[in-house]
Amino acid sequence: MVDIVLLVGKLLLIAFLYLFLFAAIRTGVGKVSGARKAAAGVPELVVVRGPAELKGVRVPLNGPVVIGRSPGSDIVIADDFISALHARIMPQGDSLVLEDLGSTNGTVLNGATLTTPHNLKNGDRIDLGSVRLEVKSS
Repeated sequence: MVDIVLLVGKLLLIAFLYLFLFAAIRTGVGKVSGARKAAAGVPELVVVRGPAELKGVRVPLNGPVVIGRSPGSDIVIADDFISALHARIMPQGDSLVLEDLGSTNGTVLNGATLTTPHNLKNGDRIDLGSVRLEVKSS
């Protein structure tokens, strides 16, 4: 008799666990996406070349954006040629400024290695390892 009660208890526990997982996944669907929507007039950073999971991702540049391999970065790129904190894009007034954060392999802007902070404009290409990002105005 005790064996039957324990078996029924185990089956109920497993059923509740599956229901909990189903409910958790169902509420999270649609809340996690590869892209954030930008407000009108806010420039975006678009991944045009890189890993499949990042390609096409659009990040609005309405605040500081840190790019790197570290999980704390705003754009996380799992590439051996990307430093933990590789580069940062900061809005300054009406412009955007790209700066390299002392990365080992450097940051390339429009084909030239970045040595000092540089103002960005629409269409600028940023290369970090095998990943290419492009600045797009909305």
